[in-house]
Amino acid sequence: MQKTILKTDLAKNEYPGRGIIIGKSADGTKAVTAYFIMGRSENSRNRVFKEEGEGIRTEAFDPSLLTDPSLIIYAPVRVLGNDTIVTNGDQTDTVYDFIKDGKTFEEALRTREFEPDAPNYTPRISGIMHIEGGKFTYKMSILKSDNGNGESCNRYTYEYLEPVNGEGRFIHTYMGDGNPLPSFEGEPEWVDIPDDIEAFTNLLWENLNADNKVSLFVRYIDIATGKYETKIVNKNK
Repeated sequence: MQKTILKTDLAKNEYPGRGIIIGKSADGTKAVTAYFIMGRSENSRNRVFKEEGEGIRTEAFDPSLLTDPSLIIYAPVRVLGNDTIVTNGDQTDTVYDFIKDGKTFEEALRTREFEPDAPNYTPRISGIMHIEGGKFTYKMSILKSDNGNGESCNRYTYEYLEPVNGEGRFIHTYMGDGNPLPSFEGEPEWVDIPDDIEAFTNLLWENLNADNKVSLFVRYIDIATGKYETKIVNKNK
């Protein structure tokens, strides 16, 4: 696999949709995740990230403009003990509930499929980070239609038990703009993860399409202590 240069990849993709990045900082001390949302419609662009407990929730920036909350208002990030769950929809709650009941990430996502937004059938992308005893592991998943077939859901899970310092994986909903929107293809992209949260936040935000970007969340978690630092950037202010 060839490494993806995030700055270049984001800058040339007008519409990657929603994206999750998970990996380890270059110095090996931090577990890192980022999640961004984009939008083409007024309803999708009318959002902000707000902190909720140890996680975040999407909210309407102007409630009077909200027309359909079903696929755009949800908790992208929730924390349960040693687990941080990051997804692009309300499957965050599904994973949270299953893990709380002693079940697995995979079991939770077997009860879900891609979004019911034909003809796009937007993939559901998800990640879970586990930090315990000074060790960090993570999984990522994509649930997508079988080449645009709304009657068939393909399920892919990727497990990273020994994350490499300074490296991570990036998965997003779309390969680019289009009608219908073309779903992500292949396994999660291989990317670099820097030590500095400010620099990483700026790199992502500055290279997402200026017209379509909406909000960005970045978190660095100390693998030894579990303490974390969070950055949130909202286009709507």
